Amino acid sequence: MAKPGYGKRSAPGQHPRASHDFALLPTRERYVAGFVDHLPEGAAMSVKQLAKQLPLYGQQAVSTALTALSVAGHLRRVRCAVGGAGDEMRWVFRTFWSRTARDNEWWNAYLATEEAAQTVSSTPDTPAPTTPPPPPWVSAEEPSQPAPQGPGAEQAPKPPAVPHQRTPAQGPGGGTAPTVPPAPGAVSATPRTSEAGPSPAYLALARLGRDDHRLTLSAADCANLEAQAAQWLARGVTIDYLTSALTAGLPAQVDSPVGLLRRRLTDKLPPWLPTENAEPATSAPPRRLLMECADCGRPGPPEALPDGVCHPCRATRSPADESLPDSAEVADVKAHMANLRDLLKPV
Repeated sequence: MAKPGYGKRSAPGQHPRASHDFALLPTRERYVAGFVDHLPEGAAMSVKQLAKQLPLYGQQAVSTALTALSVAGHLRRVRCAVGGAGDEMRWVFRTFWSRTARDNEWWNAYLATEEAAQTVSSTPDTPAPTTPPPPPWVSAEEPSQPAPQGPGAEQAPKPPAVPHQRTPAQGPGGGTAPTVPPAPGAVSATPRTSEAGPSPAYLALARLGRDDHRLTLSAADCANLEAQAAQWLARGVTIDYLTSALTAGLPAQVDSPVGLLRRRLTDKLPPWLPTENAEPATSAPPRRLLMECADCGRPGPPEALPDGVCHPCRATRSPADESLPDSAEVADVKAHMANLRDLLKPV
């Protein structure tokens, strides 16, 4: 027996077992077909295993018989992709068997249904969130209020949720310090950074002065040019590309580094580039089921292997009318052999 899920797989819609099954097949193929038909589901269907259990025929005869049964429409050998650990994919071999002979159209439709079922079963289900997230002003540690028990219990009106208010800064004497509005053209002395730190564009501009003293920028200059440098990074370029584009071909003396960099950031703005990890949108999903040639084992889609046999093996196979010699040829061979025996007799 093969492992569970491998080996023999019975096709649906077969006729009940009868004594005249496989009556139109030759003796050897009828013998092998009757044995395979009585095998349990999941039994091993390799040529070696079948030859061990069939005393009348060896591996070559069993292989030829299975190829003839595939051409007759009783079986198809396929490779199925099954998931392994992580992203690993393994291929297992299965043999679909049908007591009732089927044509190529029926087998192609059935295998397409099997492939679709495997694709659906291999797709992981993403559970939908059951409860919506709490609003930002509600604390995560706040326990939920238990529901009132009893039919006469009334719920007390809940106070409206008020967002957290910012308190003004306190002065030295305990009073509120007056807020001084900034000047119309003034720039904040501290760079505009987020809680996680400065942005990559800000850091790239700040490092220019360390690489080349002619491009030394102040904190205010880096804050003013940060938006333009961020446009470069948003178009898919790297920090090294941005640095080389801004520092290439500098004059011997730079009077205004911020003006030079602003002009280069505007004039040398690159086109939109796709990200490195972007995948093509029209990528076709890989096939999870491939049919095997019953003669040489070459894999391929079911449409490319009519009768379960590939085109090279079909071309090398001899037609049925050429396998049996003509009666006249048999008589000539017998007469020639009799003449040779007469010549070998001692005088």
